[in-house]
Amino acid sequence: MPEDYQEKFHKRLSVEEVEEGNTLSPKFDDNGLIPCVTTDSITHEVLMVGYMNAEALVKTIETGEAFYFSRSRQEVWHKGQTSGLTQKVKEIRIDDDQDSIWLSVDVGGSGASCHVGYKSCFYRSIPSEKQINLDLELKWEEQEKVFDPKKVYGDTPNPTKL
Repeated sequence: MPEDYQEKFHKRLSVEEVEEGNTLSPKFDDNGLIPCVTTDSITHEVLMVGYMNAEALVKTIETGEAFYFSRSRQEVWHKGQTSGLTQKVKEIRIDDDQDSIWLSVDVGGSGASCHVGYKSCFYRSIPSEKQINLDLELKWEEQEKVFDPKKVYGDTPNPTKL
């Protein structure tokens, strides 16, 4: 029988306890997920936004390394298990109503967190323009990849589903 990771957390009994108390009572959405913003512990740059289910959150807390829930694969994954680009957790925070997580992580020598090869998953920006049109071009904030995804992952298909 699989372990019930939800049982590891306190029940949400009152707004006061959730917002001002000392108990961890995360609020997972209807799909059992909670969003997680991950930043570099040194540069404070946003590296990625992912999701965790109760199992991923428990494993992250227990191991000190980041685990996420893949919505496309419908499974928990250990960040860096395939690529070796693990995220060592330096700090975990939860927001005021306990419905989102913030991880501050050390990404090690490579400095990469994006499966496409860049340091951050946010390697492009959207220009501010008065009127949106179909010709709007994204601005590249990172020019060079930290690693070659084909060398790390092989010819496996991109884990992102369109």
